[in-house]
Amino acid sequence: MSLADQLTRENIRGLVPYASARRSMSGGDIWLNANESPFANEYQLDSSVLNRYPDFQPSKLIESYASYAKVSKDQVLASRGADEAIELLIRTFCENDDQILICPPTYGMYAISAETCNIATKKVPLKPDFSLDLEAITQATDKVKLVFICSPNNPTGTSVDHEQIKAVLDIFKDKAIVAVDEAYIEFSADNTTAGWVNDYPNLAVLRTMSKAFGLAGIRCGYTLANKDIINAMSKVIAPYPISWPVAQIATQALSAEGLDRMQSQLQQINAQKQIIVDALDSLDYVYEQVPSDSNFVMFRTKAKQALFKALVENGILIRDYSSQIMLDDSLRISVGSESETQALLNVMTNFSGN
Repeated sequence: MSLADQLTRENIRGLVPYASARRSMSGGDIWLNANESPFANEYQLDSSVLNRYPDFQPSKLIESYASYAKVSKDQVLASRGADEAIELLIRTFCENDDQILICPPTYGMYAISAETCNIATKKVPLKPDFSLDLEAITQATDKVKLVFICSPNNPTGTSVDHEQIKAVLDIFKDKAIVAVDEAYIEFSADNTTAGWVNDYPNLAVLRTMSKAFGLAGIRCGYTLANKDIINAMSKVIAPYPISWPVAQIATQALSAEGLDRMQSQLQQINAQKQIIVDALDSLDYVYEQVPSDSNFVMFRTKAKQALFKALVENGILIRDYSSQIMLDDSLRISVGSESETQALLNVMTNFSGN
């Protein structure tokens, strides 16, 4: 055993890292496996400040996002993607025998971040229609300090009914923080819970600029919550979490011009998604697809292995989620550009299903 193995914390030795799209797959000419935007926008950078440490929370960025999310400035914390916010919540509020609660199938980083912090994860699976099992959640409150609800959910694309989220907030009133992960909320804007932060002291809303804003490469996310939660997380976050280039780019993306562009590109993505949805409906080898409020579509096919292989052979990468609970035979397609959609459907329509 190497020295590193000897010194590694016991809970980390057996940890299986998150299988991100880049980490688990390589090659390919068309990437439809990571829920990224197909649009690469240009931004202007001021390099004159790069010799200075950035502000802890760049004021223009916080003001811009607070305005966009319709919350107060003291209700926003910017972080290195929503992934850092997930870990911050766990590190800030969980210790010893505390647990987090998740509802699989859902985003894998909740459990991995908890395991990294040596915090146990309690799992209450979604119902067959991908709604929350409120009765089971009610029976699982013991030791739970933090609840993660992904809506729209990754990898299913389904949104959680607002009444169900309110019920969970009430179940854990004075007991636990409920974090609603809204990474894909721009694709289902009416379903946001950001406006509830004044009414629910145990609510934290997670956001990112990686999806609809097309800024996955800069790693910029946010937590929206009451100022007490934000202040607590601010004690734990790194001293300079948002670099100057990230702050400049994100602030430009949140300008009136940037928001107009985002909305225009969102409409184009939704148009391509509808083309994919209609095509899947016409394919005999697809026996189900899940209604999506996101920039991806999940579907089921008994020919998943052969189809996946055929797409890879044509340089097209999608994701296989069939190993996850409740997702037998499931593949997920991220919505790409018009040309990428055409290339995808050329393969899928010519695929025999065998």
